Amino acid sequence: MKKRHLQKFVILSLLLWVAFNFPILLLFNDSDAIVGIPIIYFYIFSIWTLSIIISFYFLKKYNE
Repeated sequence: MKKRHLQKFVILSLLLWVAFNFPILLLFNDSDAIVGIPIIYFYIFSIWTLSIIISFYFLKKYNE
């Protein structure tokens, strides 16, 4: 993998660190629900799934 492709993973890691940071998580700490799932759980698992999909895309596209 080239250095610029590795930089994309570093940026993804930093974005995930910000997304799972405590003040951001407090924004979604509410008693409401989406499809019967509390908002905070929906947020955490959505971000987690999205990060897996993006990582898979980077690995498939830039694997040399």
